[in-house]
Amino acid sequence: MFTGIIEEIGKVERIQKDTCNCKLSIKASKILEDIHLGDSIAVNGICLTVTCFTRQSFTVDVMNETWNRTALSLLRHGSLVNLERAMPMNGRLGGHIVTGHIDGTGRISSVRRDKNAVWYQINTQREILNLIVEKGSIAIDGISLTVAKVSKADFSVSVIPHTLEQTILKNKQVGDMVNLENDILGKYVQKLIDNSNETELSKELLCRYGF
Repeated sequence: MFTGIIEEIGKVERIQKDTCNCKLSIKASKILEDIHLGDSIAVNGICLTVTCFTRQSFTVDVMNETWNRTALSLLRHGSLVNLERAMPMNGRLGGHIVTGHIDGTGRISSVRRDKNAVWYQINTQREILNLIVEKGSIAIDGISLTVAKVSKADFSVSVIPHTLEQTILKNKQVGDMVNLENDILGKYVQKLIDNSNETELSKELLCRYGF
């Protein structure tokens, strides 16, 4: 499990593809301080397993399906990526619960700067938009962000300067693709509603399932 609080920006050192998967080597520093084989690391929001590491970098395997269905497919030598280690049992949940299993991708349709923040408008598919609520959480390239607005075609987030400085979001432009993960709590609620024999969502139904 991750929190959506990016620890470090890494740099892609090597991409080695074959017919089954892709080996992705990433230069880092903080991430390597307590790294072990088999550790889970979120790379632009996607949970990947460490298969080897050195003093300067680590390597993860990416299945071709994951590579082709996510924005990882756009990575090149020298690309910058958001990195986060899995949250330890005694860690703080600074953002929200992020699984590292993305639901799809979106495309930035607008970037607007104001005095205190930068606004990003992102177009995505209806299945993802249906689980987005205003003031709710969403992970964009692994970054835990609060939804400011949502419509039938897109949603918007407002990003403060600190978050921009600590992530690759500051480099994103109109037309760029990003990985998206809906809030897991919203997905569970939707599943309960879909499986319930009751005709409408009620306070009693939510309480019954621990919400």
